[in-house]
Amino acid sequence: MDFQHSDKVKSLQKRLNAFMDEHVYPAEAVFDAQMDAARESGNRWQPAPVIEQLKEKAKAAGLWNLFLPESKYGAGLTNLEYAPLCEIMGRSHIGAEPFNCSAPDTGNMETLVRYASPEQQQQWLLPLLDGTIRSAFAMTEPEVASSDATNIEARIVRDGDHYVINGRKWWTSGANDPRCQILIFMGKSNPDHPNQHQQQSMILVPMATPGVKVLRHLPVFGYDDAPHGHAEIAFENVRVPASNMLLGEGRGFEIAQGRLGPGRIHHCMRLIGRAEHALEAMCRRSLERVAFGKPLADQGVTRERIANAHHDRPDALSRAQCRAQDGHGRQQGRAPGNRDDQSGRAEHGLPGDRLGDAGARRRRGQRRLRPRARVREFAHAAFRRRPRRGASQCDREHGAGASSRALNAREIHRRRIWRADFRAVSSADPGAQRRITHEIQCVRPRGGREQSARQP
Repeated sequence: MDFQHSDKVKSLQKRLNAFMDEHVYPAEAVFDAQMDAARESGNRWQPAPVIEQLKEKAKAAGLWNLFLPESKYGAGLTNLEYAPLCEIMGRSHIGAEPFNCSAPDTGNMETLVRYASPEQQQQWLLPLLDGTIRSAFAMTEPEVASSDATNIEARIVRDGDHYVINGRKWWTSGANDPRCQILIFMGKSNPDHPNQHQQQSMILVPMATPGVKVLRHLPVFGYDDAPHGHAEIAFENVRVPASNMLLGEGRGFEIAQGRLGPGRIHHCMRLIGRAEHALEAMCRRSLERVAFGKPLADQGVTRERIANAHHDRPDALSRAQCRAQDGHGRQQGRAPGNRDDQSGRAEHGLPGDRLGDAGARRRRGQRRLRPRARVREFAHAAFRRRPRRGASQCDREHGAGASSRALNAREIHRRRIWRADFRAVSSADPGAQRRITHEIQCVRPRGGREQSARQP
């Protein structure tokens, strides 16, 4: 599979990197200062002025709406071509919004491009593309495990020329932003349909509709993510026109599949960019700091940590999935990301799942160690590291004949050792490791070979 970038992408990368260096990275400190001031004044949900200034500069530079493949509204890029640009934007915590490429607006705009009526696009899509408003996606509910969307309990009930909506949603990202004017709401419109994947629908709900109430913002590890935020929202007898329904009743899952694939790619590539930025910061610090008479970069443990941080980056798989998205459509392109669908990975030419594809492991000459086998491997390694010399440790500590008694009880000890919790073995508790190593030396005969227990 060829991952070489086209000339168009290379040109956009160069322009985007130049814009980031000249405008976005210097604006990070300005953004943080503006948000700190907004929090102190009790007005943290107001957008930072510096972001609006960056938006105008990005528009003027022709770096606007770079996503949206297969659309007249986008830049004419495929998911594969957009991915490295998304990675560059992800290097900064404010890098996506200046280019109008931030979530959840990108996913919502793609949804409107592909599934909204011309009237809906005129009312909501065009302002989103212009960056004058923002949006949110209301699906997750506090009462059920919403990762399985068939559990969703919010209701969408037809009432004449309107739909009446009732339910409660949370982790609705972006709903705290005063620029958020439209929600894409997912709920059950046909709860009695025999096909559970045709019970749900998606409908457009303006934030200003009576009955829509933001209850609170939800912090993430203590951060409020202002002015974006993540909200819990109550919908109480919310009435919207029937024309707000997307694609038709019972087609919510169909829309969700089309929205989900590209959104995953965008998030993955932004995170890769952020990780690369952090790795570069770690390398710079290791060159600048000195300990024990030499730079940290010359310390073996520091080099090991940097190498481990750089190892097994997921960018190759992410780009392969981009290719599957572009070549096979959104719903089919999702198959390679499914851990249970190894045939889909093979069909699209993707590497086998690292843990789930036994055939791929055999081709690589690898095997998966079950927890019990992992303990056994640790036990063998520990025995080899500490060879016995002269009288056995058991005999020295417990008297003559202890080795024979331990050997006779080999099966009991082995069950206890090999069925131990692997997490305890591999934990940072050196005492646990010493105890298990001692038991191994008591149980295993010299040379590391298992023998049948015999009485002398």
